[in-house]
Amino acid sequence: MTEPSKSKSAIFKKTMSSTLDFPVADSSQSGQISLEAALARCQTNRQRIYTYLLDPMVKDNRLEQIEGWIGLLIIVNLFALVVERIPSIFEPHAHLFHAFDVFSVIVFTIEYTVRLYLAPEDHEFKSRRMARAAYVFSPFALIDFCAVAPFYFQAFIPIDLRVLRFLRLLRMLKLFRVLIPAYQEFKNLNAERTFRQKIHALVFPSSYGGSLQGMFENVIVWWVVISVLAVILESVGPIHYVLNTEFLIIDSLAVGLFSVEYFLKLYSCVEEPELKDWLAGRIKYSLKFSSIIDLLAIVPFFLELFLHHLFDLRFLRIFRLMRLLKLSKQNNSTDILKRVFSRETPVLAASLFIMMLMIVLTASLAFLFEHDSQPEKYENIPSSIYWATITLSSVGYGDISPTTTVGRLMTIFMAVIGVGIFAIPSAILAASFADELRKDKATLKIEFYQRLKQGLPVNEKDPYVLAEAARLDLSIEQIKGVIDEVNYEFTLENDLIKQPLAEIAQNTDQTMEHFVKTLSRIRQLGILLQYGPSEIKDQLGTLLTPAEVELWHQIQGSQNFLKPSV
Repeated sequence: MTEPSKSKSAIFKKTMSSTLDFPVADSSQSGQISLEAALARCQTNRQRIYTYLLDPMVKDNRLEQIEGWIGLLIIVNLFALVVERIPSIFEPHAHLFHAFDVFSVIVFTIEYTVRLYLAPEDHEFKSRRMARAAYVFSPFALIDFCAVAPFYFQAFIPIDLRVLRFLRLLRMLKLFRVLIPAYQEFKNLNAERTFRQKIHALVFPSSYGGSLQGMFENVIVWWVVISVLAVILESVGPIHYVLNTEFLIIDSLAVGLFSVEYFLKLYSCVEEPELKDWLAGRIKYSLKFSSIIDLLAIVPFFLELFLHHLFDLRFLRIFRLMRLLKLSKQNNSTDILKRVFSRETPVLAASLFIMMLMIVLTASLAFLFEHDSQPEKYENIPSSIYWATITLSSVGYGDISPTTTVGRLMTIFMAVIGVGIFAIPSAILAASFADELRKDKATLKIEFYQRLKQGLPVNEKDPYVLAEAARLDLSIEQIKGVIDEVNYEFTLENDLIKQPLAEIAQNTDQTMEHFVKTLSRIRQLGILLQYGPSEIKDQLGTLLTPAEVELWHQIQGSQNFLKPSV
């Protein structure tokens, strides 16, 4: 080999080494590197742009936001295509639809151009000889090109408007940029698992679901919102007249999706530990509150479809609004509220008793004082109870009001005291709700702490952490705060364990903290030894002096199972 060829080879290897080292070095250990560290390694502006915008190996860059906004724009484009086929909406606002189409094409063109420019930095294409050419002929790039090409083609080639609308549906293919990685992740997580286990991972939250399960839940949530909005707008006569067919299509698609979800859950629920039996487990699952909600979301449609010739079941349509209850499964609020009511039942019952006592008493007095002057309004005590309730609750509709002096004085008294009486349950519920949230957060910190002690990952990208954050309705910022607190306490404890006692003794706060933690560990050891082998207990009892055994008993309380040495 000649000297020039050696130098070229060396330069090529050095260049490839430095380039590959930029995003991959730390990723082999932690999966991702921080944005600051990645930017510090960049040598060119192109690398900086790719790192800041599109590098999937970099934390806290703009990739998730870009993909999220692009996905939303694709969905809005699909919605616009559906609405365009309604002449009464499209024709008066054709210029707005055209402006939105131009805006979408500009955004998609910018995205395609930026990705083409940054292709030499992309991990998939950087090792290719012609990175940009490799990108242009890649599946995702072809999809991106098809999303904008019809718009530019119509400037040179006469394209029928209906054909153009059909070609614009190709923009939906851009969703595969998100779906394909999610499917690959799901496939890897469920390798060598059974078909039913895969279905369970898709429709039930678990560590096997990955981002695909989250997407499935998001689709269900969006369709719940869309179908409920359709039911509400359907009640408006002019809108129903124009969009009657569209409402029917939306309802049919929603029922189809919710039916598939229901039967998939019923089929795979036996993978849950408490529902193992193939028949009893499915019956038990179908009787759950969440399953009943899922069933009620689809039953009105089928009842009206098959029994409309026997009964007038149009009233069942209003029960489609019960689909809103499906959203309660997506957050923890209803569970927290149930725990709050269960815990505060005695106090709430006492306050409710006082409220009922005040209502009946004041209603009886109002009937006594006002019946003679207004017999048509204060006809009887039940009618007066209505007045007393709206007065004590400070609503005061004004349809019933006293005219006598005594009645008005009593109304003043009721209005003043009613604020306090009706505020008691609200204050109790608000305080208990906040307390339950604090308890859930404290429990979460303990779980994170135990995972750190077991050497398991605890970060905002970990599927377990994301699942817990979704269960407790915590934002990314809140979950980061919890993780930071747990990491600080874990690091502090490890530092105290490793730190020499002489250094700990120089700091009073550290001394007391170390003492408390040591006592706690001794108590934990005692609990473990209580159920451990008897030989260990005998050995410890032999090694310790009577004074040390007595001290052990004092620390452990009543757990006197060590034998003092003879």
